[in-house]
Amino acid sequence: MKRKNIVLTMAVALLGCTVMAIVDGIIRPDYALKSAIKILMFLCVPLLVSLINKELIFKEIFTFEKKGLLVALGLGAAVYTLIVGGYFLLRGVFDFSSVASSLSENAGVDSSNFVFVSLYISFANSFLEELFFRGFTFKNLKKHGGLGLAYIFSSLAFSLYHIAMMIGWFSLPLTALLIIGLAVGGAIFNYLSERFGTIFVPWGVHMFANFAINTIGFILLAQ
Repeated sequence: MKRKNIVLTMAVALLGCTVMAIVDGIIRPDYALKSAIKILMFLCVPLLVSLINKELIFKEIFTFEKKGLLVALGLGAAVYTLIVGGYFLLRGVFDFSSVASSLSENAGVDSSNFVFVSLYISFANSFLEELFFRGFTFKNLKKHGGLGLAYIFSSLAFSLYHIAMMIGWFSLPLTALLIIGLAVGGAIFNYLSERFGTIFVPWGVHMFANFAINTIGFILLAQ
């Protein structure tokens, strides 16, 4: 039975990542439709699967512990500083000039909708990703397959999912660096979820990471 639950969890994760990669990289609908598809794949599908298979965790991931709030704020501020600082340090090494055009042409993001999209990405989008990668994928793989499998699979899925939507944005060396950085970030989010028993702590840190990315996006679009 554990093997079945492992396979089912991985299948749901891969399905969600694959569908969103196709949506982001090939179909490229407007942001409202893309968000609706993401809600379907990252929230509705895992919920439906967990309702059908009672051995899979879902509702337990909404546990909230106040003790993690200060941790989330402190780590979030550090992550924001690291990402924005890293951009200023590396912009003379890597070429970021294609990012602004990719945001406009591929993601449909420009100065007219930047604020709305930034708020959505920072709050709603990050929450959906935490539900999907930390809540459903990591916790179920940990329960049925062990901690090692949970860390490796969910971290890599989290990394490759993000890279799929940014194909063509960066040079190959920078893309490789991003894959590693996102996988490490995913592992850190996994640790926070495991340490505090809730997705709300990694969600808080995730929000700050998105704030930083949005800050960089604003700088690039303004140039």
